[in-house]
Amino acid sequence: MPGFTPARRWQPPFYPFKRETFGRWLLARIEYAIKGPLFGCRMCGNCLLQETALICPMECPKGLRNGPCGGSTEERCYVDPTRPCIWYKIYERAFKYGRQELLMEVLPPLDWDKTGTEAWGDGITQIRKIGDGKFFVGVGRFAAGLLSRNPLKRATTWDSLFVPIRQPEWWQGDSEYHPPAYQEPVSELEQRLKAGEFVVTSEVAPPMSTATGKLVRNIEMIKPYVAAVNFTDNPSATPRMSSLACSVMAIQNGAEPVIQIAARDRTRIGLQSEVIGATALGIRNILCISGDSMHIGPSPMGRLDIVDIDSIQMLWILRRMRDEGLYLDGRAIKNRPQMFLGAAASPFASRPEFQAIREHKKINAGAQFFQTNLVYDPDGLEVWLNALARRNILDKVHILIGVTPLKNLRMAQHMHNHVPGVSIPDPIMKRIENAGDGAAEEGVRIALEIIEAIKGKQGVNGIHLMAVGWEEIVPRIVTEAGLLPPGFKVPEEASVAKG
Repeated sequence: MPGFTPARRWQPPFYPFKRETFGRWLLARIEYAIKGPLFGCRMCGNCLLQETALICPMECPKGLRNGPCGGSTEERCYVDPTRPCIWYKIYERAFKYGRQELLMEVLPPLDWDKTGTEAWGDGITQIRKIGDGKFFVGVGRFAAGLLSRNPLKRATTWDSLFVPIRQPEWWQGDSEYHPPAYQEPVSELEQRLKAGEFVVTSEVAPPMSTATGKLVRNIEMIKPYVAAVNFTDNPSATPRMSSLACSVMAIQNGAEPVIQIAARDRTRIGLQSEVIGATALGIRNILCISGDSMHIGPSPMGRLDIVDIDSIQMLWILRRMRDEGLYLDGRAIKNRPQMFLGAAASPFASRPEFQAIREHKKINAGAQFFQTNLVYDPDGLEVWLNALARRNILDKVHILIGVTPLKNLRMAQHMHNHVPGVSIPDPIMKRIENAGDGAAEEGVRIALEIIEAIKGKQGVNGIHLMAVGWEEIVPRIVTEAGLLPPGFKVPEEASVAKG
């Protein structure tokens, strides 16, 4: 096991995709000989150890470089249960040594031109720049700055070396909040949230074939009751009809869609291309998620080790496309995409103070609304909301709390034991178990109780109903929860049925 990285193994290093000079090759061998045993270095060439508490984030099976996924736990990594969640360990050490705010900086994805090469050469180059082209002059100036009695001078000197290395010109990430560069809402969902309405969004499961009859019927059934309809993007790493196709069908049937885009299945090129196309088709609400690991999907298992971009990097890229009119490669976008950007939040994935930093980072990167993981503990939710309040970010994002009615005990047990970031308290589990054949009805009652308990909480702007294939229950829950939208009219079919 590496000395400074609390991981299970020292993983194989990357190798360069180009021919290196002998000097660079030798420097890489020396770097690997030192950093390998200490940090489990894989020679990614994009070193972040200064910002990640000297624990290499490349130990994360998903390859996440900006923080943990929604399945983070104190006990283990849900993708590889034989080792700890490496990001949990990073947060733990950062808090221990008072370096947690360093984790707020939005870090770039890998530059694959550098993988397999050394990172020390970038430091040498930057030292030369500090010394106006002279290495030893740069070393002297850097050392003098670090020895200064002025803490600001020391911090500025340190950043003069490392910030240009980890934040290349094509990225320029930071730890600041970037408000949207527009005023008027770009979607109905954004308009309702800005107007202060307690909104409801709901998921409709994409079909597993080309048949769209049920999809259209579900859209028609729930659209009068909700502000927008989400379409999941291959949940549980299982292929279905694309969220993009479903979103287009929603527009064709008069419903406002929220397209979900999972980083798991996208490259940085594919993301930008898909979003340009989606917004051209009229899709305005975009939810950026990391996506479930291939580990929980069907066989044969897909690649586990690398995600080209994580959800925070997705938000950063899309926000810059919208507000600055720039592709990741720096090209200008003449007609910018209009987007209301969202992200997933996970109140119960790990310690509230850890999650608060993670959510804060997403907001800074560009998230304007959150749809949370499933909540079955309103009191525990309050702890998470308080952690967000302490970071003064509740006024910068709209939060929709995830609610799912439980149909039976088997579903409840699966959610509790196998869905990352979801925990069902024992009293609720007992209620479902004791309900027997009436478990579905009891599940609806529990969902209504949860909605009632969270409606008045600080920072909560609505709920996100995830019916998990039980879409027909959505109208009833919205109605009985007293959440019918302003100007609601009973659909014609429902009126006829009641008559």
